[in-house]
Amino acid sequence: MFVPLLTLLLLDRIDLAIFASFAAFTALYGRNLEHGQRLQMQLRVGLLMIVILFLATLAGRNGVSEQDNPWALVAATTIVAGTVAVFAGYWQLRPAGSLFQIFAFAAVASVPTQPPLFDSMVVTVSTVIFALLVGMSSRVLFPWRRKPFRWPERQIFKREQRIQFWVDGAWHFIAAGAAGSIATALGPVLGMEHNYWAMVAAVVPIVGHSTSYRISRGLQRTIGTFFGVALVALLLLVPLEPWQMILIIAVLQFGAEMLVGRSYMLAQLVTTPLALMSTVLATTAGGVVIDNWQLLKDRAIETIIGSVVGVICVLLPWAWRKWVLRSEHPTRSIDLRAIEDDD
Repeated sequence: MFVPLLTLLLLDRIDLAIFASFAAFTALYGRNLEHGQRLQMQLRVGLLMIVILFLATLAGRNGVSEQDNPWALVAATTIVAGTVAVFAGYWQLRPAGSLFQIFAFAAVASVPTQPPLFDSMVVTVSTVIFALLVGMSSRVLFPWRRKPFRWPERQIFKREQRIQFWVDGAWHFIAAGAAGSIATALGPVLGMEHNYWAMVAAVVPIVGHSTSYRISRGLQRTIGTFFGVALVALLLLVPLEPWQMILIIAVLQFGAEMLVGRSYMLAQLVTTPLALMSTVLATTAGGVVIDNWQLLKDRAIETIIGSVVGVICVLLPWAWRKWVLRSEHPTRSIDLRAIEDDD
């Protein structure tokens, strides 16, 4: 995250920072895999992110943005949510789901002043290549830990697994679409923008190995976001130069990666400032003045909307399975843990 953003700052092209930030997410995937598996996964994610950011820039140039047509943005982002979730299933991406791609598409499409398309794609592709090199760097830096490089064999999925991939994609589609629609409808009433933050929060509970785990993720995201918003409020009290924002973003990204495997709530404590500081950097780079406190309010309210929608989408199939089991066995007590779906 730090190297591409610092490079853009030195080149006086900080207006392209948002493309470097999202392209750098390529490095988040396959962290615990052997190098062959990691390279395959990161190649797939990198190509997917290039396509997503390319489509997002085209969308933003054609009025599919938060400022021009928020409903069109919700519709397009909803399609991205469902489609990417299906790809994530077939490609066995870890982290699973389409959270990063939803965020990337909607945020880039909503950039107030779109930079030249060629420049945007050069930065995107260059950052993806850099992320791939970082992913493979330990083969050079730590040769004593190096294992023989093996390209993964093609995976064959059972019919039940393929159906589950499409079911997951459908729930991503439903959760993102419902959350985005509610946030957009309430936007004029509550004075909110950034409807895609609700969509991002909504898909968080969809990913997980059990119903209780998914609900916990939704609750942890809400609690962590509120503490994260408080941290951002403190940071924004001090006027920050672009290089200082970049340094903070890099540190926050490091913190998110160190914490996400230990506590999702603590990870949100640093992920929320990361997202908001990136938004501030991208927006101010285009010469647009934003209300920082409005930004904080939007983040908090839309996270609540998205998390509630996501939890409801988790509880609906759980309640359906419970009802079916009770209908089939009306005289037998049902162990609720038995109907939690495992991956």
